[in-house]
Amino acid sequence: MIKVEEVPLRFSEIRGTIEGNIKRHKPAAVISTGQGGGSWLNLERVAINIADATRVTYNCGTKPQDTPLIEGGPVAYFTGLPVRKLLEKVRGGGVPADISNSAGAFGCNQIFYHLMDYTTREKLDIPAGFIHVPKLPEQVVATKEPHMSLDLITRGLEIVVKEVASDL
Repeated sequence: MIKVEEVPLRFSEIRGTIEGNIKRHKPAAVISTGQGGGSWLNLERVAINIADATRVTYNCGTKPQDTPLIEGGPVAYFTGLPVRKLLEKVRGGGVPADISNSAGAFGCNQIFYHLMDYTTREKLDIPAGFIHVPKLPEQVVATKEPHMSLDLITRGLEIVVKEVASDL
């Protein structure tokens, strides 16, 4: 069974939302997604313990700068997803993808960091990680920003889910 949960981009609520969702659903795996600026799926490898919203603002109006996500927490966490294997499968399915070594320092990184921190602290032996997906064409009509069709994004994520599930 697949459960989909939205994590509102409100700085002080992200950690509790992620932890609550995992406690409630007790998943066998967690694949988080968020929109990034590329024209391909980015399989994120590293989440860092910093929030820096110098160019953007969270939906709640918060604009942290050089702020640790967890005071005294680990500097970074690596993904629990087999990103190299997933990259080969996604590309083999005709979907542009790459491995990224930085999830940034905004909301997506925060979601990724808190996910990995929680699964580590609670000793949850489950695959978990984060994938940045591109914007949709209709979101960038008046710009020259990168984008990808919903069909391609969906195909790529379906491949990831099937591959992660096959290893459970």
